[in-house]
Amino acid sequence: MSEAYVLVLYYSRHGATEKLAQHIARGVEQLGIEARLRTVPAVSAVCEASQEDIPETGPLYASEDDLRHCAGLVMGSPTRFGNMAAPLKYFLDGTSGLWMSGALIGKPAAVFTSSASLHGGQESTLLTMMMPLLHHGMLITGIPYSEAALTTTQTGGTPYGASHVAGQNGRAVDDTELELAAALGKRVAMLSKQLQH
Repeated sequence: MSEAYVLVLYYSRHGATEKLAQHIARGVEQLGIEARLRTVPAVSAVCEASQEDIPETGPLYASEDDLRHCAGLVMGSPTRFGNMAAPLKYFLDGTSGLWMSGALIGKPAAVFTSSASLHGGQESTLLTMMMPLLHHGMLITGIPYSEAALTTTQTGGTPYGASHVAGQNGRAVDDTELELAAALGKRVAMLSKQLQH
């Protein structure tokens, strides 16, 4: 049997969600578990677009096997009208085989997002991202208030998951948002370890 890993699955358009994903992965690896970063290809509203099997840069595209064999999942997307972006939803819509087999039942999962404005739908995005994971039988976790940064943040970070507020000028992910992202990764890694025994 191969080593356990936490899948950090995300879609990022302008880089902020990817930055959160990288820090979530660091948090996972601080607990001695591999963090497997994976993304999904863009989709087109005009016609079915085809992508190369391997992206030109960045992480590989996620496969159903990446999900099937993970010990835990942290999933992220930019906020699109209060919901996850279409490419991530499209990927999840193709996982009915995993649902039918129960492959993800009992595995820990968490979510993260980035939005342009403070009240741009972060919480609804995080909550709606949880729904397909609940249908898969996953155990949802957030960020507890024992993380001090959660009570002092002036930007992103919620008990529902890690987040970033970009603002109109595309503000970089700040230290507090990165700290909370790493904390979320550690939490899922810790639960993954506990649930494997």
